[in-house]
Amino acid sequence: MSITPLVQFGTSRFLQAHADLFVSEALQRGNALGPITVVQSSGDRSRSGRLAALAAKDGFEIRIRGVDQGQLVDREIRVSSVSRALSLPHDLEIVNEIVSGEARIILSNTADAGFRPSEADSQRQYSQDMSYPAKLTWLLFRRFSNHGEPIQIMPTELVPQNGAVLRELVIGIAECYPAEFRRWLDTDVIWVNSLVDRIVSEPLEPAGAVAEPYALWAIEDQPGLVLPCTHPSVRVVADLEQVETLKLFILNLGHTYLVSRWMNNEVPEHEFVRDMLGDQAVAADLEDVYAREVIPGFQLHAREAEAEAYVKTTLDRFRNPFLDHRLSDIAQNHCDKVNRRIASFLSWLRQENPDFSAPRLEAIVEKTAS
Repeated sequence: MSITPLVQFGTSRFLQAHADLFVSEALQRGNALGPITVVQSSGDRSRSGRLAALAAKDGFEIRIRGVDQGQLVDREIRVSSVSRALSLPHDLEIVNEIVSGEARIILSNTADAGFRPSEADSQRQYSQDMSYPAKLTWLLFRRFSNHGEPIQIMPTELVPQNGAVLRELVIGIAECYPAEFRRWLDTDVIWVNSLVDRIVSEPLEPAGAVAEPYALWAIEDQPGLVLPCTHPSVRVVADLEQVETLKLFILNLGHTYLVSRWMNNEVPEHEFVRDMLGDQAVAADLEDVYAREVIPGFQLHAREAEAEAYVKTTLDRFRNPFLDHRLSDIAQNHCDKVNRRIASFLSWLRQENPDFSAPRLEAIVEKTAS
């Protein structure tokens, strides 16, 4: 079995079409640290077939379908970067050995439930009921106890400053561990903020996914940063704020705006995002919201030109004829998404102009709050 310097917590279709794919392509060029061990931290036995397929000798399939710079794209890629696929708690000792020794970078993309605090988080004995941050703390303590080398933690969850957030959660959980370990978490662990952007619309069975051509993994630079791979879709930036606001307040905001109309039964016959953009009235309304309420907000921050360019790219992505991006999927956790994507945008632009009017976006926030 090969050494796996990359350990990935999470088996999501997103990770398969993002980090796993990038590392696979980079490995072929000799531009990656090495292969990946995937760890399913939830203990969900129903996904055992997916685990086995992720580490299959011939890899798994990712289908890239959409429009790239005006050209129709429809191609298949075999991803072969996953060397091992393990599950907690069954493979706890093996995971412990890998994290304590050969791991150099830990990646994650866990479900929201994985971050919720648990009563088990306050104990030092491993429990499957622990949250993901508590499980990570438990494993890092074993690395510390074995005099392990420094390690880098790279969450990809869609949380602003995700590395800093995970660090604070781990530091808090580590209060029940020795003080020397808490100092080690500060001095020998690099916590990396990053932002990911790719629409992965549907899974393939038993593993694999369908994804759009557009992909971005923006990684915030810091001293000692090590990249898992060199790839055209991996970009190191001085500050994630510029990338975050474009994605959150244009692409994500647009998704939530469309879903708000769909949930209000204004366009109940539509199933996918592409259906909404195929409806001329809906498309015109969305473009008008961007033109009158969104781009002017970026203009207040002296970022009008880049916002206009990103809106154009976003509308092309929404119109992807191959992408089965279900409105019902986007509608999950709708209230939280309205707060993060629309209410936060209104607060952001009103930092520059408290009197700015965005009536359609304001109406969605008010309706969600009522």
